[in-house]
Amino acid sequence: MLVRRDALQAAGGIEAIRGSLIDDCAMARLLKKQGPIRLSLSEGVIGIRPYSTMGEIRRMVVRSAYAQLRFSPLLLAVALAGPTFVFAVPVLAAFFVHGAAQIFGLLAWVITAVAFQPTLRFYGLLPLWGPILPAIALVYMAFTLESAYQSMRGRGGLWKGRVQARATEAP
Repeated sequence: MLVRRDALQAAGGIEAIRGSLIDDCAMARLLKKQGPIRLSLSEGVIGIRPYSTMGEIRRMVVRSAYAQLRFSPLLLAVALAGPTFVFAVPVLAAFFVHGAAQIFGLLAWVITAVAFQPTLRFYGLLPLWGPILPAIALVYMAFTLESAYQSMRGRGGLWKGRVQARATEAP
């Protein structure tokens, strides 16, 4: 996050979010109280915490996804229903039904693949990632389910070998 020093200090500084599991979201909530914030992309920024393997990405999502959903089973259900209808249903329709439903399923799948192309271009990735966006969504959904499962077991927010959050706490 890029934040002006005066805005950060007026919001209470880093100390105000020290105990937060998802520090960037906590900081955004804090800063929004002072006025509008902006989300932007930039080619001039270098990430200092790259996630280069699937295992690293999985651990990052599992650590924070259920906390982001405020440990709510209802929000979890909604968060899983959305990608199911947007990504999984069209692919299933494209392969397993016939007639208009199959055409609409295929069309929806193509639209999501095409809509993903600007993001792929921005990050210098191959356009072929577009058609597998539904598979990517399913993997993310599985990580989110694992996050909820771990939280319900009292192992939520596992970071550097320590449990950071529990399902009974508000983030």
